[in-house]
Amino acid sequence: MASSPIIQGRVLKLVNVVAFLLLLLNLVECMDEISLKSDKHSTHCRKHKASLADFGGVNDGKTSNTKAFKAAIDQLGKLASNGGSMLVVPPGKWLTGSFNLTSHFTLYIHKDAVLLASQDEREWPLIPVLPSYGRGRDAPGNGFRYQSLIFGTNLTDVVITGGNGTIDGQGAIWWDKLQKDELNYTRPYLIEIMYSKDIQIFNLTLLNSPNWNVHPVYSRNIFVQGLTILAPTDPLSPNTDGINPDSCTNVRIEDCFIVSGDDCIAIKSGWDQYGIAFGMPTKHVIIRRLTCISPESAVIALGSEMSGGIRDVRAEDITAINTESGVRIKSAPGRGGYVKNIFVRKMNMHTMKYVFWMTGAYGQHADDHYDPNALPDVSEINYSDMVGENVTLGGNLEGLNKRPFKDICMSNVTIFAHDPKKSQWNCTDVRGVSSQVSPKPCSLFKEQPIKCDFPTKRLPIEDVKLKVCTP
Repeated sequence: MASSPIIQGRVLKLVNVVAFLLLLLNLVECMDEISLKSDKHSTHCRKHKASLADFGGVNDGKTSNTKAFKAAIDQLGKLASNGGSMLVVPPGKWLTGSFNLTSHFTLYIHKDAVLLASQDEREWPLIPVLPSYGRGRDAPGNGFRYQSLIFGTNLTDVVITGGNGTIDGQGAIWWDKLQKDELNYTRPYLIEIMYSKDIQIFNLTLLNSPNWNVHPVYSRNIFVQGLTILAPTDPLSPNTDGINPDSCTNVRIEDCFIVSGDDCIAIKSGWDQYGIAFGMPTKHVIIRRLTCISPESAVIALGSEMSGGIRDVRAEDITAINTESGVRIKSAPGRGGYVKNIFVRKMNMHTMKYVFWMTGAYGQHADDHYDPNALPDVSEINYSDMVGENVTLGGNLEGLNKRPFKDICMSNVTIFAHDPKKSQWNCTDVRGVSSQVSPKPCSLFKEQPIKCDFPTKRLPIEDVKLKVCTP
């Protein structure tokens, strides 16, 4: 979908503003070459640090640095119990395949550094598919998938940051293979952290991911801030979701600017019978000050893989431009699980297909062994203080006949339709209340003088501070 000159102008202005804010957030500038030594400048600094160049890294954008990353992190990993370590990626272009992180560790990417993802499939190891999914999302892959560019499992206290340094996934070859049905295994993500805790990812630019950009899974205490995530929207870059918390607890996402070929934020918890059996929900998620452009998808999506359950998601101060939908809840018979206690407020949307979108008929399944009687429970959804302009349809809300979506609340919502004469609501099998919603929603919403709830009790993740360090 091509955007108008007006929208393009707004986008350029937003990019400039966000870039400026990110520069303000960048409190430090990395030294060009840093050898392994002690650091006492900050309580958040690691005791030991090194440069990738110390391990034979070459910054010409052509020489593979996969072995250099492995050697550096293997060496620094030995210092985890002795004050931890930091690996600095200096200025230049650093080509690399997938590599693994270690605990009590900071990966710092200099503001003039670019990590370039290798386009050689031999540099992407195969790892087992996620147990809560049962197969790869792109292809079954005989139980395997490609490992992400930056990967970690069973870690504690990991920071991925920089002076707004860049990670370029060079994903075009992967998108092309997907579209030509040439993939034997699911495409890699850009950053994936599994079975871990106390993870921070901030002050980075992520480009052209082969698949999802940031995927914390089976983890807790995740803090993501100040990311600029960019992927083509025309032509489309498939499944380049921005940030996807998946079966995670205590997640905080703030101050991010995302242009995506798919959802900007997608909250997940497993797929059909595999997610039901794994049984790990995503809960206690905070999303603040997000700007999203996604002509083909949602600002915030819940599901469709939500079989382990999703609850207590709080989103506020959200801006959407030229985006298909504001908040989208996706599920289907066979998913089971639940989506409940969802709170969204202070959302401004410009040029949208839908403001609200819910569906109980999102029919993609891992295989044919799902239970069609495993019906999802979608309830206690709260929207307040929202404005949408140049909107095609205010709400497309389609629940399940055997289990309607219920307890939906909308208050202080104003929608300016692209075509005011067209009905703005399509509703089936949903139940809820509304107050001061214009145009008036469908009759399945009872008009009441209410204000939809938004939690006031703080979550522990809100008190976590960024581990900013001068390397």
